[in-house]
Amino acid sequence: MRISVSADSDEGVTRQLVAELGRRGYEVIPHGVLAAEETADWAFCTEAAARDVAEGRADQAVVCCWTGTGASIAANKVPGVRAALCTDAYTARGARRWNDANVLALSLRLTSTATLGEILDAWFDTSPSQDRTDQQNIRHLERLDEA
Repeated sequence: MRISVSADSDEGVTRQLVAELGRRGYEVIPHGVLAAEETADWAFCTEAAARDVAEGRADQAVVCCWTGTGASIAANKVPGVRAALCTDAYTARGARRWNDANVLALSLRLTSTATLGEILDAWFDTSPSQDRTDQQNIRHLERLDEA
């Protein structure tokens, strides 16, 4: 699985995230501070990672900034992206299950190494719900993207 990763600073869990994704066998596509030729500004590097997902170059993305808020906002501006700011495993599990989120947004300030592992476990171990109501909501979001 290809995971696009962006970060606007080399602080917090930035390097641990890349190492952990690699340890889990994922191919990492780096953006922002992780790619020397790119700008590390959060709006720009997040857009690059989100576009990788929307355009099929990556299966999912993890986007990071100091609070995670800017990264989640920027990612959600890209049609076809459903980004979720997750600070714990429960939220990550729900984002994947009920929202079929394809971009995980993380706070570099709040995410500890231990919490990072828990969030990634929940995110990658959870499949989207097949419940009719959940699927209707996802289709509605897709129609909003098209509008």
